[in-house]
Amino acid sequence: MAGHVFKKSQLHQILDNVVGKSLGEVDKNRVFDRARISPKITGIAGDVIEQSVLGYPADSKQEADLLVDGVPVELKTTGIRKPKKKSEHEFEAKEPMSITAVSPERIVEEYFESSNFWHKLQNLLLVYYHYAAEQTVPALEYANFIIEDYHFHTFSEEDRKTLQNDWELVRTFIEFLQQNYSKPEKLYHSISSELRKQLMLIDIAPKWPNRPRFRLKRTTVSTIVQNHFGQKLEQLTESYTSFAQIDEKLKQITKSHRGKTIRELMDELQIPIKLNKKNDVSKSIAEQIIVRMFGGKAKKLSKIELFHKIGLLPKTLTMTKNGTRTEDTKLFPIDFEEWTEVNTTFEQSAVYQAFKLQQLLFILFEEPSSDAKLLDNKFQGFKRFVFPDSIIEQDLQQVWLEVRRLIHYNELRDEIEYGKDGKPQINKSGTLKTSVNFPKSKDYDIFIRGSGKDSTIKPVTINNIAMYRQNVWVKGSTLVALLHEQPFIE
Repeated sequence: MAGHVFKKSQLHQILDNVVGKSLGEVDKNRVFDRARISPKITGIAGDVIEQSVLGYPADSKQEADLLVDGVPVELKTTGIRKPKKKSEHEFEAKEPMSITAVSPERIVEEYFESSNFWHKLQNLLLVYYHYAAEQTVPALEYANFIIEDYHFHTFSEEDRKTLQNDWELVRTFIEFLQQNYSKPEKLYHSISSELRKQLMLIDIAPKWPNRPRFRLKRTTVSTIVQNHFGQKLEQLTESYTSFAQIDEKLKQITKSHRGKTIRELMDELQIPIKLNKKNDVSKSIAEQIIVRMFGGKAKKLSKIELFHKIGLLPKTLTMTKNGTRTEDTKLFPIDFEEWTEVNTTFEQSAVYQAFKLQQLLFILFEEPSSDAKLLDNKFQGFKRFVFPDSIIEQDLQQVWLEVRRLIHYNELRDEIEYGKDGKPQINKSGTLKTSVNFPKSKDYDIFIRGSGKDSTIKPVTINNIAMYRQNVWVKGSTLVALLHEQPFIE
C-alpha cells in the first residue's frame, strides 16, 4: 500500500499553488543543489515535485506513489513541449513515459489486473512542466522550466483493454522464451524488436542486457496531453484494441475495394474531387480515403484519436505494373540542433526513436501507365511496416554520422548543380540551382533531401549556408525490396 497519504482536495490546493511557477521557484528543499554536483542526473523535475512540492522523499518501490482518498495513485512528472512542426496542438509529450520494470522472472506468474504494470497505470496524477529548450540541457537548467498544469487521469475502458492486450503480448512472448530455451535471458534482448509491430500503446526499452521497462509511447502520452489541453480528436464509431483487429478491418476494406481506381473510391466514399493545376488530385487524397474507409470524416489519419495515439503513420506507395517504385519516399523532418548535439548518442537521437518506434501503414496503388493521373491509379491493398534493425543500425546510423561529421568539421558545401550538357542548371525563379552535400540517394539507401516551394526562400541556415527544410528519405528501390518481404494484409 502506498505510504504517502493525501486527500484529493489537499493535492488540488498544493498543485494549484505551483502552476505557473518555475521548478526552481518551488524547490524549497533545494533539490537542484544535487544538479550542481551532477549536471547529468535524470529525473530532477520529478524529484522537485515529490520532495519540494508534495514533501516526501523519492523511492523506487513498485507500488503506486500516493494514497489519495484511499485510492492508490501514481505520480508522473512529465515534460511537454511546443511541436516543432506546424500544428494545431499547443503541446506534445517530450518523450515516452516510463512505467515499471518488465521483470521477465516474475511477469509469467502475474495477471494483468493484479500486475505492477496496471497498478502503476490505473490511476495517474500527471504534473506537466514545459520543456522550453531546443536541445538537451543540464539538469540545473530545469529550474527555469514552468509548471504548466496537472490532472488526475484514468484510462477509458477501451484503452484499458488495449493496455491489457499489449501487456499480455509481452508476457506471452517471455513465457514462450522460457518454455523453449534453456537460457531465455540470452533472448530477452529481442523483446522490443519482436513485439514492436504488435504493441499499440506501449513499447519496451531499453535493450537487454539493460533491464527492460514498460513505457507508454510518446504518441500515446501526447494524446493524453492534448486531450487535457482541449485539443480533441475525432473518435471512430468502432473500437480497436489490438493491431490484429485493425488488420482485420484492413482485410475487409481490401476485399471490398481492391482494383478500384482512386476516382471510383472517391465517388463511392463521397469525397469531392478537387482538381489541381495538373487537372488531377493531390497525393494527400489517399490518406483521406483511408480515413473514410474506417468511417471517419477527417482529412488526415493523425486527426483520428486512435491512429494519433498509436503513432501509425500513413504513406502512399504507387507501383508500376511490373512492381517497381515510381519515386522515393519522404519520412521525417530533421531538427539539426538535435542531430548535431555533441553529447547525444545515435540511440538517444530523435531520428533513431522515429525509425525504431514509428510504424508505417502503406496504402498501395498500381499506375496503369507512366503518364497516368493519380485518379486512374488502382487500389491494391495495405502493408504495415516497421524498419528492420539492420536498416536502422547500419544505413540510418551511417547517414546520421555523416551529417554530424560534415557540420562539426565545417565540411558542408552548397554546390552548383550541372546538367548533362555540363552547364549550370537554373531554377524557375532564375537563380542558380544548388545542392548541399548531404548524403544523396545515388550513394545511400537512406538519404537527405530538402524541399521548398520557392528557390529564393531557404529558411534553414547551417554553417552560414542557407538551405531548404531538410528531411530524411528512403530510396524507392530499397523500400520496394523491403516491402516485397511483407505480405499484403488480406
